[in-house]
Amino acid sequence: MDACVVGGRRRRPGAPFLSRSRDRLRHWHSTGLFSPEIATEPRLLYSFRDVVALRTVVRLRASTSLQNIRRAFENMPALDLTEHPSRYRFGTDGRTIGLIDEAGNAVDLVGKPGQYEVLSLAEIFGAFENRRGEQVVDFLRPRSHLEVRAGRLGGWPTIADTRIGYDTVASLVSGGDVSLERVAYFYPGVSAAAARDAVDFDRLVRDSA
Repeated sequence: MDACVVGGRRRRPGAPFLSRSRDRLRHWHSTGLFSPEIATEPRLLYSFRDVVALRTVVRLRASTSLQNIRRAFENMPALDLTEHPSRYRFGTDGRTIGLIDEAGNAVDLVGKPGQYEVLSLAEIFGAFENRRGEQVVDFLRPRSHLEVRAGRLGGWPTIADTRIGYDTVASLVSGGDVSLERVAYFYPGVSAAAARDAVDFDRLVRDSA
């Protein structure tokens, strides 16, 4: 399990990869829809695969009701579907939700079989618009010069091709003493454009907190 631990403190991939409100994540946890596997107190702390599963929920929510999603998740244990939700492929026709096996066959999880639009990982990871019309950022490339890799810093967003967290760069610039162009003096692998992306994404994260 990839915990998001960097520099002795835990970091949480969360709202920017899902929607613009952490309140929804707290609500989903409190109502039993989805809880993080790393920690729930004092803060919700998600693993990399948790975020993949949560993005699937948000992507499904763009096409069907939260009631259907909740019912589908509740019905999974009775069908012996007990692995982490990120291990499964889901599809929806807008009315119901199906679990898609490797052969492309669907198991209806709600009770109203239909023709499913199967969600691929590319669709789940890519940018999309949620049900409220909010833009959910690309998971693996939240900005042109930022990237997410499961085996790097526990899935925390970094400057592309480095192990430098976006927030490390953003913190360096936010004080006002270091310009975007001078970040490279401290981190030679970070261009001014990459630093700008880090600052922009950090602003989104803070707005979502």
